[in-house]
Amino acid sequence: MERGVWDQDMIIRLDPDEEIHASIQNIMAEIGYHSGAITSGIGRVRNVDIGYLADDGIYQRKFIQESVELLSLQGNIAELDGEPFTHIHVVVSDDDHVVHGGHLFSAVVEVTAEIHVRLIPINGELGISLTRCHLEGSDFKPLNFTHVGREEA
Repeated sequence: MERGVWDQDMIIRLDPDEEIHASIQNIMAEIGYHSGAITSGIGRVRNVDIGYLADDGIYQRKFIQESVELLSLQGNIAELDGEPFTHIHVVVSDDDHVVHGGHLFSAVVEVTAEIHVRLIPINGELGISLTRCHLEGSDFKPLNFTHVGREEA
């Protein structure tokens, strides 16, 4: 794993056998940020666990064990229970060019994953903090906003 940070942008390169969620969460904790936007990601991954939130509030899941191309990775990072929490959606393609997508529960890097994160700073005077909370009776954890130093827009 390697990362480069400038201003509010961070580029991450994940290496084989690194899990995407855990890697991003660990990096965010290391650099002291709990809020951000995952704007893009490409690479090759395996053991992809994806799903969608059904009407009953429970995720329906699909597991793809084989290696697939990571075509798109987007989401956000918010604080949950005091730690960085990643909410990511993904599009992958198998070797027959069949596309699968949805909410990403986990994926392990096969070759590489190259990810861009836009960091959301809180400088004590102005900013926003993203948090998530548990929702009783559902797997969904809704996004909440805390504004610092200004009225809500």
